[in-house]
Amino acid sequence: MPKMKTHSGAKKRFKLTGSGKLRRQQANRRHYLEHKSSRLTRRLAGDKIVFKGDAKVIRKMLGI
Repeated sequence: MPKMKTHSGAKKRFKLTGSGKLRRQQANRRHYLEHKSSRLTRRLAGDKIVFKGDAKVIRKMLGI
């Protein structure tokens, strides 16, 4: 049987942390930032850890 291909979109959006968790970026931080409050843009700045239920599907996409 052939090898599974890595999902191209998933490999661009998710990174694996040292402890094995999946890291993702927050949405709504790309454009129209002048209309959003500074408080909101600061809150959206950091990366987040993917929830356990979602991580299972994403790991399969990444071939982990």
